Amino acid sequence: MLAGCDRWSDHPALLSAEDAHRFLQRSVTGRAALAREYRTDQMSPVFRTNGTRSPGTPEYNALAANRFADWRLPVTGLVRRPLNVSLAQLQSLPQRAQITRHDCVEGWSAIGKWQGPRLETVLRLAGIRDDARYVVFHCADRFGGDAFYESIDLIDAFHPQTLLAWAMNDRYLDVGHGAPVRLRVERQLGYKQAKYIMGVEVVASLAGIGGGKGGYWEDSNGYEWYAGI
Repeated sequence: MLAGCDRWSDHPALLSAEDAHRFLQRSVTGRAALAREYRTDQMSPVFRTNGTRSPGTPEYNALAANRFADWRLPVTGLVRRPLNVSLAQLQSLPQRAQITRHDCVEGWSAIGKWQGPRLETVLRLAGIRDDARYVVFHCADRFGGDAFYESIDLIDAFHPQTLLAWAMNDRYLDVGHGAPVRLRVERQLGYKQAKYIMGVEVVASLAGIGGGKGGYWEDSNGYEWYAGI
């Protein structure tokens, strides 16, 4: 069992509790198991904002003032065809809409509707290389001097419900909820749903990115990198 799990972890010896959690969830439910989806009448009347309400940097404020017409999403790293995608181009790709429950590590939840292209669609356009293992999301918000980032592995990146969402509840994302684009990775907790995405980087290792643990909260507060639910 341990030998079979080593490929999910950067640790060569024993499984940590987080590794075991990831292995057991994917073993029991299957890699492509879907998060529950809801009806429109089950959507929450209020979907609170959390974390950063606005990055507030001059660069972000300029993009927001122009309704993100000048925003571009670079897709870089271990890809054969680096991309630089506009919001209009993201919207022109095949779209998926889903109504799911957002579960926050702080204990609250809300049901909302998200729309955008599957992350898989974008990654296939870029042509990820065989040595790729993770997808890193670089974001506009900052905490002190540290830029926010998050990451997922390729199993979650290619999951059918993993979206680069530009719409929420049939409207463009507002600033508080992560405009112009945020990640939706529905089988993980809310802190993995990176907002204000400014770049997507495909990598072989998380070492050397931020504090090396795969995300801002993982580096600074000891959160688990895999937050599966």
